Amino acid sequence: MTSKIWTPSRRTVVKGLGAAAAVPLAGPFVARALAEDSKPIRYAVVAAQIADHTDYLNGATLAVDEINAAGGVKGRQIKLEHHDCDIFTPDGITAGYRAVVDTKPDAIGSAFVPLSRQTMLEALGDYKAPLLTGDTNIDLLTFATKNRDKYWNYFQVDPPEIYYGRMFPRFLDTVAAGGVWKPTNNKVHIIREQNNYNMQIAKEVVATLPSSKFELATITDIQYPMQDWGPVMQAIKKVQAGVIMIDYWVGAEEAAFCQQFVADPVKGALVYIQYGASQPEFLNVAGSAAEGMVWSTVLGVYADAQGMEFRKKYAAKHPGVIGLCYTGSAYDTVYILKNAWSNVDPSDFKAMADYIKTHPYRGVDGAVDLNNEHQAALHYPLQTEDLNKGMAQLYFQVQDGQHKIIQPEVLAEGKFRTFPWA
Repeated sequence: MTSKIWTPSRRTVVKGLGAAAAVPLAGPFVARALAEDSKPIRYAVVAAQIADHTDYLNGATLAVDEINAAGGVKGRQIKLEHHDCDIFTPDGITAGYRAVVDTKPDAIGSAFVPLSRQTMLEALGDYKAPLLTGDTNIDLLTFATKNRDKYWNYFQVDPPEIYYGRMFPRFLDTVAAGGVWKPTNNKVHIIREQNNYNMQIAKEVVATLPSSKFELATITDIQYPMQDWGPVMQAIKKVQAGVIMIDYWVGAEEAAFCQQFVADPVKGALVYIQYGASQPEFLNVAGSAAEGMVWSTVLGVYADAQGMEFRKKYAAKHPGVIGLCYTGSAYDTVYILKNAWSNVDPSDFKAMADYIKTHPYRGVDGAVDLNNEHQAALHYPLQTEDLNKGMAQLYFQVQDGQHKIIQPEVLAEGKFRTFPWA
């Protein structure tokens, strides 16, 4: 894209200022004002070289390009600045986010850090540019809320992970009541990675199961990275539960599990994959072994008119399997910031934070209403039953090689099908 820089004459500037400009202005004042009005708005995106973060960077880039092509924000272009970061060590997170602060951006966006999450906030120090992430983490929200006088600039644009656990038994009851799937038994076998995120999900599943017709069979612990699913397969075959929950987050490795499972399945068992199937690598690696698998996300791209338009635009830029979580989350985040930048001074971080908090946004991933103590999007239906105020947790099933929303019914693209190993 070619940009033309127009330098107005002093006479034009004074005329544009109206009657109030009758008193001559000093030349340096005018120059500074014009520079402020034309310099780019700088948006820092922290994205590591992993699937979800690539999705996030792509979604943010799509939004920035759209806004800039339409004239930018009140005539100012948005400059996206990508920062790579080691998100798998506390030291790496600290170094990465401090490096971002050193560049003094107008706002910061990121998908998530998988561990030591409060380190991310602490690394910002006294720098208060708005920070919007999709960290999906109750501990981080609790930490920020308890220290709101220091972290008033932090927002989580999706609900926390606890709702994965609280919704799962309800989902099982609903599918079982539909009659397509007749559970061989009501046992639930949880395959759990030993990090805070996945352990929190499992904890909530265990706590919520008594409210359903299902019960816990056992929990099998695993560790990242999962390079050998053999022992897990042995445990699954031994337990013979009617429900198998893969409480993990790496799509390519969950795809490898699917390949091993369908080669020697537990007949009739519903297999639920927590989140990781959203990553493009899942379908690319699993191939036909993904057919019938079920998964969900609390920040997925809807299949309504708005969501489908986004998918179409994204696919035109990035052909192939589309990531259905952080692509839309990053896209929505840029537009949330754009709305704030359009109404308040981008350099006034407190005004920015106040605007973001008090102005809900309906995006491709649903409604983002941050005006609550956690400054996080609300979960539909557990935090709000109004779809216009919450972000719906979407349940997908792989059908004919594609991800199809099957719940909630109001947003569904199709109905639950029986799976090949039934």
